[in-house]
Amino acid sequence: MDDEFAKLIRRINPPRVVIDNESCDDATIIKVDSVKKHGTLLHVVQILTDMNLVIVKGYISSDAGWFMDVFNVVDCNRKKIMDQEVISDIQTKLESNDDSTPSVQGMVGMVPYEEYTCIELTGADRTGLLSEVCAVLADLHCSVVSAELWTHKARAAAVVHITDYSTGCAIGDSKHLSTIKERLCNVLRSNYDTKTAKLTVSPPGLAHRERRLHQMFADQDYEKTEGSIARVVQDKSSNPLVTVSDRTEKGYTVITVRSDDRPKLLFDTICTLTDMQYVVFHGVVRGGTDEAYQYQVTDVVFSCYPKLQEYYVRCVDGVPVQSEAERQRITQRLETAIERRSSEGLELELCAEDRIGLLPNITRILRENNLYIKRAEISSKGGKARHTFCVTDVSGDEVDPTIVDSIRQQIGKDVLHVKWNSNCSDKQQQGSSSALTLGNLFGNRSFSSFLIGSYS
Repeated sequence: MDDEFAKLIRRINPPRVVIDNESCDDATIIKVDSVKKHGTLLHVVQILTDMNLVIVKGYISSDAGWFMDVFNVVDCNRKKIMDQEVISDIQTKLESNDDSTPSVQGMVGMVPYEEYTCIELTGADRTGLLSEVCAVLADLHCSVVSAELWTHKARAAAVVHITDYSTGCAIGDSKHLSTIKERLCNVLRSNYDTKTAKLTVSPPGLAHRERRLHQMFADQDYEKTEGSIARVVQDKSSNPLVTVSDRTEKGYTVITVRSDDRPKLLFDTICTLTDMQYVVFHGVVRGGTDEAYQYQVTDVVFSCYPKLQEYYVRCVDGVPVQSEAERQRITQRLETAIERRSSEGLELELCAEDRIGLLPNITRILRENNLYIKRAEISSKGGKARHTFCVTDVSGDEVDPTIVDSIRQQIGKDVLHVKWNSNCSDKQQQGSSSALTLGNLFGNRSFSSFLIGSYS
């Protein structure tokens, strides 16, 4: 009854969204007011992130059963959002009712979907793993519609959407599915990883793909793989700094996260907190190369440098963090969530007419040139293939330019574009020690008065 009543309240009070291009010279301001519900903040951030919008500043407040977000956003070119179709799309998505969104816990294995079949793979990482997976799928007459691969601390996780060559639809033959599962499991298993390799076939659409990848890494204790002989590539990117402290007079836990800024940083931290069952009550996000992000979650506060995030948080049961072990768990989970997409590397983007065998050939060429794929995002839509690979050499060092040129000669310079990740450049200077934090706000004036002054 309580759950149904909460749904009724949300239907009576749908989200209200205001998109303002007048109040700020260099960013579009998006204000979202709605009834508070666990996961609302992640829902909003996920929508903005999926639309390739960059959140440069944000203010979050969710006390007294009401949720209020204000985000300053720009497009991927750091420009204001001026396209009226995009603005309308943002408004429609943010005002949609998300009560019908299914939970990831409702996923059922071995159930094909009408359009494509979803495969989740986890196991020990090694050079050429993605190439082997693509080769097996091609041999079994499967087309990869989309896929995403992450690697971290000698582990790999991937979510792959496939169809049958002949039908262009999901694979409904149980024998074919069993063969796919058996062959891919053989690829994932190795002499040093016979227990942790895992593959499931599940209906897609039940969970956001990137959120699911975070959960797949969190499902296993990847910190306890020292005994594995898997090659571990040294990650030379700056490590995030996470601190967890108590604000007992306010009844919150304060989490502060300092890290290099990058795309989707906010999504990764909010996703992790939400899946750990923490609620962000207040937060401030500050963008820019030397500014700070801040978030407040129930009983926990986070800060990041030079991107600073500060959160006032509590657990969903309304209490702050109670033990040192839990503080350490929060610290570890946030650090690893940020590190998964913070690695250095050369970004290769392939844009070409899609065809059978294209993906296996591309990944084979990368493997034969001793390139290690740290992350990959695969997309084939409307006869066009757009694949992005973040690569290093097998030692984790920068790729030799002569190798890059050789690969472009093999694949085609017009279809393979090269871009160095921003993390590959010299590290940005640490943010100013005078960066704005929620602690300063609470110490000087009320959060509500700060919000009113900031938006007036």
